Amino acid sequence: MKALLYNKNNSPYKLQLKEVEKPFPNDDEVLVKVVTASLNAADYRSMKMGMIPKRKIFGSAVSGTIESVGKNIQHLKCGDEVVGDLADFGFGGLAEYCVAPGKAFIRKLANTSFDDAVTLPLAATTALKALRDKGNIRQGQHVLVVGGTGGVGSAAVQLAKYFGATVTAICSTKNIAQTSALGADTVIDYTKNDFTKGNIRYDLVLAINGNYPLLAYRRLLNSKGIYVMVGGTLNQIFKSLLFGWLLSFGGKKMKPLTAKANSEDLEFVAKLMDEGRFKAIIHQRYPLDKAAEAMHYFSKGHAPGKVIINIQER
Repeated sequence: MKALLYNKNNSPYKLQLKEVEKPFPNDDEVLVKVVTASLNAADYRSMKMGMIPKRKIFGSAVSGTIESVGKNIQHLKCGDEVVGDLADFGFGGLAEYCVAPGKAFIRKLANTSFDDAVTLPLAATTALKALRDKGNIRQGQHVLVVGGTGGVGSAAVQLAKYFGATVTAICSTKNIAQTSALGADTVIDYTKNDFTKGNIRYDLVLAINGNYPLLAYRRLLNSKGIYVMVGGTLNQIFKSLLFGWLLSFGGKKMKPLTAKANSEDLEFVAKLMDEGRFKAIIHQRYPLDKAAEAMHYFSKGHAPGKVIINIQER
């Protein structure tokens, strides 16, 4: 099969398309013929930190069709169309076939395409965990999403509206129209306005990448507000872990989020998408032989939506 392999000596992107042996599932795994993969921050950040998958194949989110199943797999069968999150199971999605434990996958629902479904793992599920589990979002709250574009940001805006919140989103000038269309009640252009100095206080602040000082975020919270940081650079994550708990005094709470693969969360957002209550925001599509360039572009952090890799020619 063809797969995009990590090769530290390959210029300029350290990724190389090669022919490798097709994997074989063990008793608890399934073999999936990959139709589409989507790129996530977990891919390029793992690469930058030197955390290379055992099989040297990145790709954390996939959709495709099951080709074979291990003898212990009960909930899936050959021919099922599935979507899966491989981030906790060795990656492997940037290839014509991948293997992973059965629990990494759910069935793709009938009204959702492979391309749309693959935008959900990691991005939408991370936004769900940040809002619902860490942020305790409630109907009628005022929520601020800092970074209202990209995979997690666009998902967070939509999910916050689903949960009944009034949403203010922060983005650049070029992304205002998209963010408004996703349901944000107010959109602030950070290139023209310093939202950290405003007088509005929020019940929940969700910071995608956390590019502002923790004290500035804390100031934006009301007396019982919650700040949740999602992702970010190593320096940002370190500061949030080190100082966040120190700033969680009084009623205000400062929380970092480390997302884990969870099939129930994936099923939740997949159902919303299948019912037409959640939109996939796809920014660009690339074929597998251009996936190295796609990863390089995506790692720059300027994509206002998902970057997906179409593995199979259609």
